[in-house]
Amino acid sequence: MTGTDIFRGTGARGVRIAAALAVIAVVLSGCSTEDKGTPAWTAGSGPGGSSGGSTTSADPSAGGATPGGSPGATVSGSAAPGSTASAWKVFADPAKNVSFELPQEWIAQSVTPEPGTRPGALKIEVKDAKGGYLATLQTGLAPQSAPACADDAAKPYVVVSSVPVELPHRAGNGTIDPHVVFRVIQGYKYFGSYGITNIVGGAGGKSCALQNMVRGPEGAGDYSFGDLTVLKPPAPDQKVAPAKSFDTLDQAAKYVNEGPEFANVQRMLMSLKIKN
Repeated sequence: MTGTDIFRGTGARGVRIAAALAVIAVVLSGCSTEDKGTPAWTAGSGPGGSSGGSTTSADPSAGGATPGGSPGATVSGSAAPGSTASAWKVFADPAKNVSFELPQEWIAQSVTPEPGTRPGALKIEVKDAKGGYLATLQTGLAPQSAPACADDAAKPYVVVSSVPVELPHRAGNGTIDPHVVFRVIQGYKYFGSYGITNIVGGAGGKSCALQNMVRGPEGAGDYSFGDLTVLKPPAPDQKVAPAKSFDTLDQAAKYVNEGPEFANVQRMLMSLKIKN
């Protein structure tokens, strides 16, 4: 076993509290059983058992159903499980290079890209109907190396939800196929973040920082779509938002399994389309 646990399922919804509590024992013991028929907490797969063709030590970002090929991608023949928005719209940039679906009442606004991005880069912020921040889509990002992480500084993390999505990407050392994920890293609380990534989180179920980034095709730059580009456990005196904070892993599981926000965000992230 790799010592890192994932939530394997079609959109990571519908699992009861007992399954969420079971992960605590799994994390402590470092092993569990495979369950390919129903959502279950399972150990991160190793070489030869991972989905997505990981080229290094296994990362818990595999498993789940392959989404459909159109905006508003589906999981196992239905819309992202539990999404509650009754009406959806499509955002596309003027050049039609990127598009994604979002609930009708949410707001997508183009803002100035970050310094150092490639020509033609985009930065689109998504907010809810009340102006609350939800996610940012950025393209044309300069590749960044994973931050140095000493063994004694690495913190345990858990992948609560992981669903593969078809997007252009660059394979290489330390990458997998892109997945829409919700991951939690342990600090003085449990801190969670959602996004799209094809970057291995860390070896042995521990990391200093989890990147919500996708290595883009050669010449296109990297891109990200999520609430954070990098999730780190903050110090007690640091600002937590927009990361989510939880007192227990059970609370994190409930956010994924029972709350409407994640269901709608997950569907939005899975609907992302980027021209090669």
